Amino acid sequence: MHSINKIGKRFWYITPISETDRPILGMVVGNNKTLMIDAGNSEDHADYFVNELLKKGVPNPDIVVLTHWHWDHIFGLSALSNSVSIASKETKKAMEKLIPLSWSDEAIDARVKEGTEIEFCAKAIKQEFTDHRDIKIVLPDITIEKRVEIDLGGVTCIVQHVGGDHAADSVVVYIKEEKILFLGDCIYPDIFSEKENYTIKETLRLLDELELFDADTYIPSHQKPISKEEYNQEVAMLRTIAKYTEMCGGDEQKIVEEYKNYVKRELTDDERLTITDFVNGY
Repeated sequence: MHSINKIGKRFWYITPISETDRPILGMVVGNNKTLMIDAGNSEDHADYFVNELLKKGVPNPDIVVLTHWHWDHIFGLSALSNSVSIASKETKKAMEKLIPLSWSDEAIDARVKEGTEIEFCAKAIKQEFTDHRDIKIVLPDITIEKRVEIDLGGVTCIVQHVGGDHAADSVVVYIKEEKILFLGDCIYPDIFSEKENYTIKETLRLLDELELFDADTYIPSHQKPISKEEYNQEVAMLRTIAKYTEMCGGDEQKIVEEYKNYVKRELTDDERLTITDFVNGY
């Protein structure tokens, strides 16, 4: 079940649901304009968030920013026809490729079989759209190359293209006055390759770019908001495993040993999975 929460004075969000792959959606409330982050994985998802916020006196969004092209972040855009939508140029290009696709069970299954769709997404789409499958791909109104600053009145959002292994088109949204960095899926691994993976070079480049934002709260789309301290722990793990992957030439057993010596304890499932992802990307 979703819950709607508030951080600081200006930011609301809806919690994610993993079964149907509903990510966190955000709403930044300015004195003059309201900006929504991501459009959700269906019209139902978008409508629920907007309507629940209306009950709390938050107006409909004037602007919606898409963090990247994956279905769970864009399929709700058709419900937000009164909002101006913004995305990176790459996001629009990737979305254009989805327009001719059919979303019937048969068509989705065929794409899984040929390797252009993954089983996890196929299953979640079928669960989210049980009674109707009228999915309309709506393209963003405005595209950005690198960065745009949006003044909502009393609060500023910086939308910046950062890329990453998960999706090369990823943007983050930095809510300046609240010191919140909405990460979307950018720090997750690439899940669309034959083997889920992180690459050393791209991970380190992305982390360097994210370091330039002065944030106290970080929002990864499929977890819960995390503090600066928790984020820094995650970054330290990624950087250290990347270093040992390079040092050990992608030898998984050696990396595990090195990392174990470094943390001086048994590894968590998350750490082991991250090591495997780096080995896959090596």
